[in-house]
Amino acid sequence: MADCLSFRKTGFFSNLITDYIEEKQDLKPFYNRFPTIKNFKSQIDEKKSTYDQSNREALVEVLQTQYSSLSTSEATQHHIDLLNEDSTFTVTTGHQLNLFTGPLYFLYKIVSTLNLAKQLKSNYPDFNFVPVYWMASEDHDFEEINFFNFKDKKIRWEKAAKGPVGHLSTSGLEKVAKQIEKEFGKSENAEYLKGLFKIAYLNHDNLAEATQFLANELFGKEGLVILDADDARLKSRFDHYIKDDLIHHTSFKETEKQAGVLSDLGYSVQVNPREINLFYMLEGLRERIVKKDQKYYVLETDMEFTKDEILELVDQHPERFSPNVVMRPLYQEVLLPNLAYIGGGGEQAYWLELKSLFDASSVTFPILMLRNSVLLYSDKVSKKIKKLEADIYDLFLSPEQLEALQTRRNSKIKIDFHKQKQTLHQQFAELYDLASKTDHSFYGAVAAQEKKQKNGLDHLEKRLLKAQKKKLKQQNERILELQSELFPGRSLQERQLNFSEIFVDYGERLIPKLLNELDPFQFDFICLELDIYNTKQ
Repeated sequence: MADCLSFRKTGFFSNLITDYIEEKQDLKPFYNRFPTIKNFKSQIDEKKSTYDQSNREALVEVLQTQYSSLSTSEATQHHIDLLNEDSTFTVTTGHQLNLFTGPLYFLYKIVSTLNLAKQLKSNYPDFNFVPVYWMASEDHDFEEINFFNFKDKKIRWEKAAKGPVGHLSTSGLEKVAKQIEKEFGKSENAEYLKGLFKIAYLNHDNLAEATQFLANELFGKEGLVILDADDARLKSRFDHYIKDDLIHHTSFKETEKQAGVLSDLGYSVQVNPREINLFYMLEGLRERIVKKDQKYYVLETDMEFTKDEILELVDQHPERFSPNVVMRPLYQEVLLPNLAYIGGGGEQAYWLELKSLFDASSVTFPILMLRNSVLLYSDKVSKKIKKLEADIYDLFLSPEQLEALQTRRNSKIKIDFHKQKQTLHQQFAELYDLASKTDHSFYGAVAAQEKKQKNGLDHLEKRLLKAQKKKLKQQNERILELQSELFPGRSLQERQLNFSEIFVDYGERLIPKLLNELDPFQFDFICLELDIYNTKQ
């Protein structure tokens, strides 16, 4: 039931990402290995030789602590135990702590990661592969994560928030739970979702714990390992790189250099590094560290440190130093025995700025895998599209292009002056032959007349199209309404909808369906029909 369309043809992905998945030569210096199943063997060998195996003990210790209050599946516990072994590697995705998972692509990230781990195990049985969800618990942009969309309504958590979002108290989410009670309806699937929200957010003290519970409930039985790296035991394993950023600014120098080369190639730069790419973090505080006149300052505070003082703080309280978007990938790859990072187009774009930083830091750069992207539509919508004699791929066009296509398709009059243009071309070919036998001024007059005649035919064709659009307005409105439904706000569905909107109709079959249909090595946009209404009947 799944169909695919190239990422480039969707019109929703940048040239940088489409060039990357098409393996354009100019981009090869910006990554380590292209994501093929064969290339993972070399990635395994390299990571094994460069990874500090002593990090495993701290990693497992922290995971055991974080899972102590969760109902841990046998598969997840097995994966945590396997992380003690040198033959075990991870594949990782990361995501913000969006309320109730946020946009639908949260599911696609994790499904891609789970499926990649399975395929790697099948191809390399002598090794173990653990799927990891790295929670972005240290982010502090609350306005990016405090809502989700459900049937054209924004369900928002109103709260005065400061500091890392993972530390935020879940107080105030009772109001959101009441709104969900009203909006989700009374079906069996809706009741499950309402209960899931209440347990996740009303029975846990902070947003990190709530998100970990929720992701574990959705994917725990598949063996997903969820990590909150905001922990002193883990940060202490990264102290060397923290000090380097404070003193030598390697991340700034290398990332700026690589971003400059990307820019020279005509690509948009996703992130711009700062001289220091660290925040200072306390309860209710996450502010940038800056250096001025040989002293270190924390913005928006009166805190200042000498070089010796701040280096001592790194030793004593590494948990207070929070990597920004430039340093976080390095932290992840130092800490984990990781082979691949699975993310969306925006994420992969900033990872492509980081290869020289990893090289300078002697850390293996992971294989970058674009997560699966999906358009979900019901069997009812599929029937409507067929009835309109259209195709699901047509809906990726702009509304103007779609309306023109449907008008040409449904018009009883042929809106195509190709034949007339051919006749015109032949007539002018004869005139050009005549003009070649006389002076240049006559040749110019023929060319001017040809252009005028062609423009006239183009104008008449547009007038005819406009007239037929008006006549077929009712029919066209049906396809445009479907497009608006599947591409809310003229954006990809996966960036707008929350999983709950699909789950209410499709239920617990959703995640198994995605796991079964999606292939992490298929670098195409997937259109997936869900048998919602046929099943109900």
